[in-house]
Amino acid sequence: MPADTKASTRPVGAASVPSHLSGTPAPGTRAGFARPTGSPDPSGDTANPPAPGPTPSSANPANPTNPEIPASPPRPGASPASASAPVPPGADGKLGPGEPGFGRMRLALFAAGLSTFTLLYSTQAMLPEISRGLGATPGAASWTVSGATIGLALAVIPLSALSERFGRRRLLTVSLAVAVALALLIPLAPDLGTLIALRTAQGAAIAGVPASAMAYLADEVRGRHLVSAVGLFVAGNSVGGMSGRILAGWVTQLWGWRAALLAVALTALLCAVAFRLLAPAPRNFRATALSARGTARTVAGHLSNPLLLRLYVIGALFMTVFGAVYTVVGYRLTSEPFGLSQGLAGSIFAIYLVGTFVSTAAGRLHARLGRRGVLYLGIGTVSGGLLLSLADHLLAVIGGLVLITAGFFAGHCVASGAVSGTAREGRAQASGLYQMAYYTGSSLGGALGALAFAGAGWAATVGLALAAMVLAGGVTLYATRQAATARPRTSPAAAPTPARG
Repeated sequence: MPADTKASTRPVGAASVPSHLSGTPAPGTRAGFARPTGSPDPSGDTANPPAPGPTPSSANPANPTNPEIPASPPRPGASPASASAPVPPGADGKLGPGEPGFGRMRLALFAAGLSTFTLLYSTQAMLPEISRGLGATPGAASWTVSGATIGLALAVIPLSALSERFGRRRLLTVSLAVAVALALLIPLAPDLGTLIALRTAQGAAIAGVPASAMAYLADEVRGRHLVSAVGLFVAGNSVGGMSGRILAGWVTQLWGWRAALLAVALTALLCAVAFRLLAPAPRNFRATALSARGTARTVAGHLSNPLLLRLYVIGALFMTVFGAVYTVVGYRLTSEPFGLSQGLAGSIFAIYLVGTFVSTAAGRLHARLGRRGVLYLGIGTVSGGLLLSLADHLLAVIGGLVLITAGFFAGHCVASGAVSGTAREGRAQASGLYQMAYYTGSSLGGALGALAFAGAGWAATVGLALAAMVLAGGVTLYATRQAATARPRTSPAAAPTPARG
């Protein structure tokens, strides 16, 4: 978003976080006020005519691009033309393309995402070998994955508060350092209990990255270039999650699961060092005092919002399916009738690339179908994939995994995006609660899916996943009926109210 003259009256380096990322209302608005005229309906429906009111140009002729931001008054002695002149690149203390530090910032966050998600699910592709090596059942071995995601879920909100006090880059550096240090110890774990404990601590350390990465980018990157910077960070997440599992699968086949965990740790170490060398020093961070009471009040407010609660439940249910399927699928593919090697079974995670494609298309789907339409599509696609995966044919299983992955990413992208669009204030905490629900779903899915598989095979895991999708469909249907009930009560002349669906 081009900087207006208001930015030029602040000292160089002053924070200029976009309101949609920082959680604070835009200038000229107050928290909880109705959305600007003509902006998208938070419910996700595309058929949403603007409420009667002034057009943007008539509401604020001095700033027609955004009627909610009033024009800055002219400086003493300045002509009207000079008062509305744009701020030169870099004058607001933020980074953009072609400026020193912008490329380094993007690469640094890519490296952080790669390191983090290489570590988080590193044991998932080698679970059959861990079971054999430590004499553990699939249900017990699955806790090497579920423990890490539980640690992340519990730590993400406290660490997001610490990032407000001590700084984003500092928290990112410490989190990566601790996670990598634990990764170097994990291959030495003498038994399953120690391995699970170390993985849980590692997940808590990893939580510092999602807790502060987005805020770091919002602090330092100019608003109109933020999407590309965030996109590269998300790409690092998906590439790290995929490559870590594939690397672990092949190294496990060649040298065993302990060597695979060491290879993952060394890869994450290189990425963490690259982050620290590349990440620019923060120029716009302003420390705020820690307030447990204030954080608790904000969190309680989000948990009392019915729409946010539904989004948290939907995110958790989608991730329950994803965690169950990808925790157990290695056991299925390495056993009869498939009998794949550990390396080939680990390579199945290349299907994650489907998620990268779907994530980029989710915005277009949302524009055409609305939020609930995309959720219905995601639920149906996942359910179809689960049913297809029941066939004892490798191509059918791969096709089912493709559908499950595509439907999951569609639902997750829309639900997580709707959280930020719904929260009127405290968006960081609202997103943190979503991540907490999301990784709790991953933990439950992995543990329960493995138990179901150990008890009654793949069909039981599919039954558990289908039950989660039925619940997600019920929650979405309830939201649809709530929105349909609320819509007739809104008269054309009335001011728009926050969506209920």
